[in-house]
Amino acid sequence: MKPLTIAHAPTIILGLQDEIRRSEESRYDHRLHGVLLMAQGMTCPQVSRLLGDAPRTIEYWARRFEEKGLAGLIEGERSGRPRRLNDKQLEEISSLLRQTPESVGMTGAVWDGKGLSAFLKTRYGVGLKVRQCQYMFKSMSFRLRKPRPLIARADPELQKTYKKPSETRGRFGR
Repeated sequence: MKPLTIAHAPTIILGLQDEIRRSEESRYDHRLHGVLLMAQGMTCPQVSRLLGDAPRTIEYWARRFEEKGLAGLIEGERSGRPRRLNDKQLEEISSLLRQTPESVGMTGAVWDGKGLSAFLKTRYGVGLKVRQCQYMFKSMSFRLRKPRPLIARADPELQKTYKKPSETRGRFGR
């Protein structure tokens, strides 16, 4: 009988490995298969070549299985890095973002990533970069607004005569 082959095997292998990593259940099944192969007599390097994991990872699975049984193969909590700002501080920032930066002693007409970064550094001693602050705006459901430029020494009344009235604007406010 002719052996079956899979076309584009290297690409398929990468796709299948990504699929295994994506689901918590499939990662558990993957670990079960690794321990099963070791129980059938394969060595850690052999299992690692077969499953595409590091030999050290296979050893880790086997050790956890020996200590805790099947529960040792279940994925545990991943703590991650702790947040730099606590819930109370985030609530305060959310309410402050509804005000102008000038009202809290900062410069500028509207909040932006640079202004929020400077504010967090002075108020809480927390250094977040501009991009992290922009992400914070998004996570708090704020959108960044750009201030309209003002012409220096221009007469506001004269400017109103050149401004289009809002009712003549198009359907999308342009």
